Amino acid sequence: MRDYESEFQNRVEFIRNLLAESGATGVVYGNSGGKDSALVGILCKAACDNTVGLLLPCTSKRNYGEDRADAETVAAQFHIETRTVDLTPVKEAEREALKGVTVPNAQALANLAPRLRMLTLYAVAASENRLVAGTGNRSEAYVGYFTKWGDGAHDFNPIADLTVTDNGGGFPEDVIAEINEPDSPLYAQNHVGINNVKKRLQLIYGDRALYAFFNRDMGERMGSVSEILIPIDLAMLNATEDEPDGEEAFNG
Repeated sequence: MRDYESEFQNRVEFIRNLLAESGATGVVYGNSGGKDSALVGILCKAACDNTVGLLLPCTSKRNYGEDRADAETVAAQFHIETRTVDLTPVKEAEREALKGVTVPNAQALANLAPRLRMLTLYAVAASENRLVAGTGNRSEAYVGYFTKWGDGAHDFNPIADLTVTDNGGGFPEDVIAEINEPDSPLYAQNHVGINNVKKRLQLIYGDRALYAFFNRDMGERMGSVSEILIPIDLAMLNATEDEPDGEEAFNG
């Protein structure tokens, strides 16, 4: 059984050591109102009292409502300083500046917000001698659910090796059906991560890979399952197994 108290202290010590080695005097992170950023904020605050969480709403109504309320609740409970930078006008200015240069597609527009958020985090960090803490978990990194130079950027990430398990009730059947559609209209604003995974699979494997999303009875509760079937090139696999190790390959 995992020793969660010891694990928490190890992560706190990791952050303290990084701060001491870097000469930074504080930490800044994006407080989105989600569970990942909540845990990062708690860890950073335990390691360094001079921790600031930035609320960075950007066009989404949820950013100004439910997300903000959740973010402020966690920050208040753990006495984390919170500041808000409204990035909606910045995003709109960027969209306006792009007119006449290109016509941004949906993916390009979706990536504007995370990149503007990271730009803001690093501006604060540079101005106040802070390190930027990442808030992505291991599952997100594995499937590529992040924006390059956006939420994928950081100076350190204390939860990079953690995966997420929830105890929710699964998805409604109509939503499951929509998610499994190749080009569902849901992907315009919601389920961006799922869409990202599906697009990447299509780019790499074409129609040879299968992505399925469904509910499964977990006994006391329902759980949502994301399943990916990827074709394996057996010839390539066998060739890899026959290759010499790194030293032999280098010397040869």
